[in-house]
Amino acid sequence: MAQVLDYQATEPLSTFNPNTAFPIPQAPFRVLLASIQISIPGTASRNNNVELLASVGVAGVTNISQIVFRIFRNGKEIYNTQDGVESAASEQNYTFTFQAIDSNLPAGTSFYQVFVENITPNTQANVVGPVNFSGLAIKS
Repeated sequence: MAQVLDYQATEPLSTFNPNTAFPIPQAPFRVLLASIQISIPGTASRNNNVELLASVGVAGVTNISQIVFRIFRNGKEIYNTQDGVESAASEQNYTFTFQAIDSNLPAGTSFYQVFVENITPNTQANVVGPVNFSGLAIKS
C-alpha cells in the first residue's frame, strides 16, 4: 500500500487572461512558470516516487511555435516535452498538461521548477494562464 509522504501545489495564474499574457522567450532563454519543494523523510529514502503534474495555458501569436516545457530538480533537468502552438488562422488557445515521475529520491528536500521556452525563430507564443504545478511524493 502506498503512503503519502508530501504534497505541494502552486497556482501562479488561476485563470485564462490574455490581458496579463507574457511572451515565451526564444531559446536559449526560458521563463520560470512555477516551483515547489518536496520533502522525503529518512524512512522513505530510495523507496519513493514523486509524481509531478503541470498545466499551462498558452496562446499562439505569430506563425507556428514549437515550445519546450522543462522540469528541473535541484537545478538539473529531469524531464522535457515539446508541443506546437498555432496562431491566428487556426487554433490559438491551448492548455498543455504533462506529468513526470521522479523515483528513488534521497531523504531531504528537493526543489522542483517548471520552465518554458520557444525553440522556433520568428514566432511568438504567450503564456495566458492558467498555470499550476503540483508534486505528490509517495512511498512505494
